[in-house]
Amino acid sequence: MAHEGAIEQDEKDALRADDYLTREYRAPAGKSASLFVAYFRSQRAGQTPHSPKNCLPGSGWSWTVADTIAVNIAGRGRPIGINRYIVSKGDTREVVLYWYQSRERVVASEYRAAIFTAFDAIRYNRTDTELVRVVTPVAADGVAFIKAFFLKLQSR
Repeated sequence: MAHEGAIEQDEKDALRADDYLTREYRAPAGKSASLFVAYFRSQRAGQTPHSPKNCLPGSGWSWTVADTIAVNIAGRGRPIGINRYIVSKGDTREVVLYWYQSRERVVASEYRAAIFTAFDAIRYNRTDTELVRVVTPVAADGVAFIKAFFLKLQSR
């Protein structure tokens, strides 16, 4: 870890998360990755994750690729599906990888995440979730970074 960050108060107010983590990581070879996790204890009070697909264009980024990819994680029986956006702003190009995580579930689709939230509210009286986002330069391998930390994140 190279740097643990903080977000500005106006961003906190817009995000409305109960907790968050933002860190920058650097490998000895100079590759970097940014990790952001927003935790929402309850989505009943209008506190819901803000999709990066909506926030990125509002921040001046435009996307050239938007798809879902499967990532094999050691120790999990099935790959996880995550969103992948390749975005640019001026001369900067980055890869944004993100997903929603709750109750040991990983969901790429905002709509499926909302359905699972409704199910969990009825069945378990819980609506907690996390939005997990990884941003890397196009030349870096964000998937390798996810594979390195995913099980640690899930076990919290």
